[in-house]
Amino acid sequence: MKPVSKTAFYCCGIRMRDAESARPICGDDYARRFMDERGLAIFQEFATQFGPNASNVARHRYIDDFLRARIARAPDLQIVLIGCGFDSRAFRLSGGTWYELDEPQLIAYKNDKLAASQAPNPLQRIPIEFGVDSLEEKLRLIPPSAPTVFVIEGVTMYVPAESLRATLEILRCRFPRSEVIADLMTHNFIERYGRTIKRIIAQLGAQMIPGDAPDLPFEQAGYAEASSAAIIGLSFAYRGWGALNPLLRLLMPGAYSGYTVRVYQVTSPATRETVSAPVGRH
Repeated sequence: MKPVSKTAFYCCGIRMRDAESARPICGDDYARRFMDERGLAIFQEFATQFGPNASNVARHRYIDDFLRARIARAPDLQIVLIGCGFDSRAFRLSGGTWYELDEPQLIAYKNDKLAASQAPNPLQRIPIEFGVDSLEEKLRLIPPSAPTVFVIEGVTMYVPAESLRATLEILRCRFPRSEVIADLMTHNFIERYGRTIKRIIAQLGAQMIPGDAPDLPFEQAGYAEASSAAIIGLSFAYRGWGALNPLLRLLMPGAYSGYTVRVYQVTSPATRETVSAPVGRH
């Protein structure tokens, strides 16, 4: 079996450090459970990357708050995390029915460190070998009629646009009452503000390949944007520096528009025959 993705440990390590800080933003007290010696060594490569690390925590917190609000409005909400990594929201958030999809080796490791049966909410983990297994087949384990939110976090910048579009079409066709929340990054953003993090991630064996129009696959798949938030703006706001945002937005507009977390809703009926899609977390 392949080893767990190195970038999964990177993201988890950021949340671990946040939880152990004096003023946590996410407060993911479960992150430490997943960080073995290998994971801690991987995270050390990123420990000094303050900007990317702060953005990662802000993104996660924003999605936490979004899901809390959606669950409060619809207690029977289904939350489906595609490329879940070491996400622990099913343990930290109250309510909802949870589904986590990721590579078999990550799911096995995760079950060993924190069993799904220990979650206070209903939680099912679904192993899927992205690019090999049929996503459509795996999703048949999830009832299609209930209101559903798909979380695609820390994934889209590693995936070709056509693969993402195909995945989104599958989601739209099977779950017509669904929303998708995802973080989107532009090519210009990573080249201007993220060259160092891109280089480190490449050394770990993953490639960041954001396009010029990361929202296009959503539009092509029949989704419309419902909201958008600049991740750098969230990062400053959560740390009490929100007053800086108006000035920084004027000075660095590309930093605010180039990396966002967006919510999409279904706008068109399912008309196309769906196919398997090779989307996965790196």
